Amino acid sequence: MFDAVRAARGVLRSLRIYYGDRERRAALDRHYGRFVASGDLVFDVGCHVGDRVAAFRRLGARVIAVEPQPALARTLRLIYGRDRAVTVVESAVGRKEGTVVLRLNLANPTVSTASDAFIAAAHGAPGWEGQHWTTSVEVPMTTLDALVARHGTPRFIKIDVEGYEAEVLAGLSAPVEALSFEFTTIQRDVARACIDRCAAIGYNAFEASLGESLAFVHPRKLAAQEMTQWLMGLLDRANSGDIYGTR
Repeated sequence: MFDAVRAARGVLRSLRIYYGDRERRAALDRHYGRFVASGDLVFDVGCHVGDRVAAFRRLGARVIAVEPQPALARTLRLIYGRDRAVTVVESAVGRKEGTVVLRLNLANPTVSTASDAFIAAAHGAPGWEGQHWTTSVEVPMTTLDALVARHGTPRFIKIDVEGYEAEVLAGLSAPVEALSFEFTTIQRDVARACIDRCAAIGYNAFEASLGESLAFVHPRKLAAQEMTQWLMGLLDRANSGDIYGTR
């Protein structure tokens, strides 16, 4: 009972943060409008409470909203259940189909994760104080290739899965037009593996944004090696951001 109350409070906190800022909504639309147009298909992998789903829908895209956390999947169905252009898939995504154990941070569900290494890296790290993963649940796991086979090839894939990004990309065998994945400075090795995987399947141009800035850091797109060098030299206090790959 106590866990259910904490989970509900965590979801409400996320809804206030991610849906309560009109200026941020406009910034999301401008940012993702570089990659997504009306009629496009988008995969949102690790969509949390769906603020990016909302942006993709405002841009006229169809969305496959992939979220493994049961409480968040229920929330997404409540918000988007009547929208025929949104399909909620309650699943994790990884390198193979099956199941995986998801470690839940009930107070802050945005950092729930299937990666024990992520939790270990966050322990005691500056900027990650007060985070606790107190319970776990086994969830189904699919792959990006399986999602493509089932729903079609998307124009854009957004990946935000708290240290499990390289596992997600391992399940994609061919590039789509563009994708993004989150990185953290506590797990640069994961981001480096993601860049390497992207380069291996055909991405040759990369951009980066820090935190929730929705602004690109570099004046031009970088090659894979240049992006890796930038990432490895980034100050720890940058904490997190997103890297975008295009062909």
